[in-house]
Amino acid sequence: QIDYTGTEPSSPCNKCLNVSWDSTPPCTCIINFTLEHSFESNVFMYYGLSNFYQNHRRYVKSRDDSQLNGDNGSLLNPSKECEPYRTNEDKPIAPCGAIANSMFNDTLELYRIDNGTEISITLIKKGIAWWTDKNVKFRNPTGDGNNLTALFQGTTKPVNWPKAVYMLDVEPDNNGFINEDFIVWMRTAALPTFRKLYRLIERKNNLQPTLQAGKYFLNITYNYPVHSFDGRKRMILSTISWMGGKNPFLGIAYITVGSICFFLGVVLLIIHHKYGNRNTSADIPN
Repeated sequence: QIDYTGTEPSSPCNKCLNVSWDSTPPCTCIINFTLEHSFESNVFMYYGLSNFYQNHRRYVKSRDDSQLNGDNGSLLNPSKECEPYRTNEDKPIAPCGAIANSMFNDTLELYRIDNGTEISITLIKKGIAWWTDKNVKFRNPTGDGNNLTALFQGTTKPVNWPKAVYMLDVEPDNNGFINEDFIVWMRTAALPTFRKLYRLIERKNNLQPTLQAGKYFLNITYNYPVHSFDGRKRMILSTISWMGGKNPFLGIAYITVGSICFFLGVVLLIIHHKYGNRNTSADIPN
């Protein structure tokens, strides 16, 4: 995990601490780090946020699923649940709501340093969203042709976004409402400290690890402000094995609950053995 919030004066990202959503030019910073061990299989890059309450009731409701599913009527007349991010300058916002308006928009680039040479690590931006979200829940508006600029005509971008939803990517199958970064963000987290999948790093050569041990640096375009609510940001690199990801929470939870159940079972067995047959010979009253 690499924390790049920048609250520490010695942090390279301290200069970006009070950045705004649409700072021009954007603030950039570089974090150097070392991988002590190689990552052998496919690697997952996440961004993590802390003290960000995506589980707030009004925040969770602040969206229009019909609009996100490509309904042309909802595109121009969003749900009132999106207030106060329903319209801007008398134009409907697409996508509307507080969830979309607060979308994470930092850009993270990973480089390896090999004998003084900077080698860019290929980050894959597709395949990070759930299949059902990408192919069922999220759809672009329909109309004549596939020109998203024309299909989103008459709408405006969310207040905090630097560009419109139809400019999120140059590839048509990853643009508009079906942009996978957007889809991942729209699946709200249950806890105030969470992480969301940002990119994939695929293993290309079975003879070499995906990420070799050594020196790396993270090139960050710092756009997302968190200092105002005492939040923190971090980049996480993780991998999986045949047993799944390296996350001890479920294992600890299962062992704890299982131990409690076993202990209670022993206690109840002793109670039943000691006191269960005490009244077996007593007369049953009429």
